[in-house]
Amino acid sequence: MGSNETNLLPYWLVNVPLNERPDSCPAYLQNLSEKDIDIISTPDSQYHVLTWPEVREIIAANRLDLFQRVPSELRRYLAYNWEIKQQYGSVMQFVLSKKLGWQHPVKAEGPPFKSPTDLKVKRNDWPYGIDEKIVHLVVWTKFDLEEDPVTGDLTDAARKEIDDYVKRKFSDKVKEENVSLCLMPCELILNAVSFADQHAGLT
Repeated sequence: MGSNETNLLPYWLVNVPLNERPDSCPAYLQNLSEKDIDIISTPDSQYHVLTWPEVREIIAANRLDLFQRVPSELRRYLAYNWEIKQQYGSVMQFVLSKKLGWQHPVKAEGPPFKSPTDLKVKRNDWPYGIDEKIVHLVVWTKFDLEEDPVTGDLTDAARKEIDDYVKRKFSDKVKEENVSLCLMPCELILNAVSFADQHAGLT
């Protein structure tokens, strides 16, 4: 697909093979934010895949809004979420019941990071547009993490709890310089090819 042709296409047809293009905008691509429309409108060939140094810079600057999915992956992600909502009512209900096996309401059995039944580590099914050697994990917790009521950001104490947990859990698998934390609520991005073979043992 040439760049001129892409510029003439509505956003919901970009990156779609000619023989698969729908006649109208799919329901899951309607009423999108300007940011999502801008991403969907970008040809995959023009998307910049983030390197590990770039990932670390974004996290260090707390500019998590700069993380984006590859345009065609974002399209599939939105379609997937739309189907989940039709079937389960909400994405969170699906995650709780099917992905985590937790019952609503979710109640923690102990203080943060003290009981192994209060958290689960899962590989992100829909990672951002980052180098394929980077592993993106999400730490799901039953407990809340303390936030600053003024800024809405995590308190220093909560950040220390997370940092201590990460060091205990991953220090024997991945060197510290190859781990970065996205605190939303608690995500791990690891630059380690070998780690991909070890993640299945995490619970």
